[in-house]
Amino acid sequence: MTVFHFLANLALMKQEIIKKQIRCPHLGHEIALSYCLRESGKLPCSRIINCWSVYFDIETFLKKVLGEEQWRQFINVHPKDKVTSLIEIIEMAKRVK
Repeated sequence: MTVFHFLANLALMKQEIIKKQIRCPHLGHEIALSYCLRESGKLPCSRIINCWSVYFDIETFLKKVLGEEQWRQFINVHPKDKVTSLIEIIEMAKRVK
């Protein structure tokens, strides 16, 4: 296999992975990796490694995509527990009324 074929296959695999959908334990329905990569604004969802590591080496992928500074920010983020998240959602809904 030539380097060109290897890189072409790698690019195709990347497209397939980004399109792949899995069930999100946070949202409760199927979503694509592209959503997980931007779920928390500039950083990926805090659960992305747990959810996607079954399918491919997501940690290495994230290190390349995020860069050193964003990777450090990402690994230092601690997700809120479910109760705190629910309280924040309720408070936001009250403000919208």
